[in-house]
Amino acid sequence: SFEGRVEVYHDGKWGTICDDQWDDQDAEVVCRQLGLSGNPKALSWAHYGKGSGPILLDEVECSGNELSLDQCKKSDWGQQNCDHIEDAGVSCDPFTGIDLHGSQMCLILVLYYIACSAENTPASGSCRGTVRLAGGHGPHEGRVEVYYNGDWGTVCDDGWTDISAQVVCRQLGFR
Repeated sequence: SFEGRVEVYHDGKWGTICDDQWDDQDAEVVCRQLGLSGNPKALSWAHYGKGSGPILLDEVECSGNELSLDQCKKSDWGQQNCDHIEDAGVSCDPFTGIDLHGSQMCLILVLYYIACSAENTPASGSCRGTVRLAGGHGPHEGRVEVYYNGDWGTVCDDGWTDISAQVVCRQLGFR
């Protein structure tokens, strides 16, 4: 299944989202951001276990039409009144009958949310995990590259599928 605790990356840290106001519209946006469709469900009260580290977002209120969590109404980063027993989760059930293994499953389940402000650019090293397309005939195509540890590198195609490509396209803001 395509489900888990939602974690976001911001300002060099991974953290969880508090479940205050968390509902199916928020889950729909998370699933869309991952390139998944189907029947999104919001889960509360650390349904997928308590996270560790900071709780980065609270009071997330999406309409369900946004392309990413960044477009939703929410508290300021780090402003929350929660404990990890309130970590938010989602279940996205997009592809009935498709059997995914190994790295494909990891790619789908890891919820990439890269928040890069003007100061936190790939050049500053604060946006590890940022994805770009290089060497294509336009901005909508090319070789997938990931920024990590101060360098851009390519992605191995072992286990790469259309689903993997959908995740990258969503991360880049394409529909």
